[in-house]
Amino acid sequence: MTYTSSGSDEIAELLIHIGRSSRGEDLASPLTAAQWTCLRFFARANRVSRTPSAFASFQVTTRGTASQTIKTLEEKGLLARFRSDHDGRSVRLEITEQGQEALNADPLADLMSLIDVINPKERAAFLATLSRLSETLAGLKGAQAFGTCEACTHYTSSDGRGYCACIAAELMPIDLGKLCVNFSSGGVLPRPLILSDEMSKGSAQ
Repeated sequence: MTYTSSGSDEIAELLIHIGRSSRGEDLASPLTAAQWTCLRFFARANRVSRTPSAFASFQVTTRGTASQTIKTLEEKGLLARFRSDHDGRSVRLEITEQGQEALNADPLADLMSLIDVINPKERAAFLATLSRLSETLAGLKGAQAFGTCEACTHYTSSDGRGYCACIAAELMPIDLGKLCVNFSSGGVLPRPLILSDEMSKGSAQ
């Protein structure tokens, strides 16, 4: 039987290939790929999401593995640990000035510069597509989806700021582009889940 590509496999393979190629984990890199991912996460996450458990969910890994990565970055002086303002038993992690400087050598810089030259409308459409894929895949696998405020059902715009119904708090403009562990776009999952069922039926025939 001759194998015929539907295009979906090529797209999936290219996404994986680009991800691996852009991480740039080599002997000259001061951090591993997992450590770079961790540093980026805490640089982009909002205040309520800068916790070990939120990073573990984002990385789709165990709490122990996530904690070990965080511990290494703390030892390098790239992350700092603080007790929660609301709960003395929990912690939040903040990227340090040294951590911000480390991101100047982020191996994703080459990929980001290539994305920057894409037409703004195409880039926005590409981002929307990838965001939908990311959230739907998380739903299929029972994982936590991440996203930003303006695409979240908990968010309401108000006089250039915003309000989050999930945490019952007002948001500053700087918060709106941050990753959030409480993100929910609402109504995204049904169609892909139905498609998944149909594919399962088809493969069983």
